[in-house]
Amino acid sequence: MQGEQFGSLFREGMALVEATAAYLDGPGRGEAKALPRHAALAYATESMRLTTRLMQIASWLLLQRAVNEGELTFDQAKTEKTKVKLSTWESSHEESMASLPKRLQDLIETSRSVHEQVLRLDQLVYNPQA
Repeated sequence: MQGEQFGSLFREGMALVEATAAYLDGPGRGEAKALPRHAALAYATESMRLTTRLMQIASWLLLQRAVNEGELTFDQAKTEKTKVKLSTWESSHEESMASLPKRLQDLIETSRSVHEQVLRLDQLVYNPQA
């Protein structure tokens, strides 16, 4: 699965991981402390979901890059891929999402978009008949 589509997705996904880490470790901490109790709980829940989603995305992207660079064969990647769970995500309550800082909302939405792209590519690569 080489090509510009994967390269672009890889760069976008890894940049999102970095941007999210920078936000959650920096400005996000201050924003979370300033939230009312119900919003702080939503922040904690959604940031945990976001982090988990991004770890799954990054794992999948790094696995595919290893195949592209010849570090793993396709069959090895298929075996390793069983350790990477590309979960489907329940949608968040609009109420709680609205109470979150705008930057966190944006990161969540971007991660969902990247996740959908990864799911489509995963389907194409590993289940082409489905």
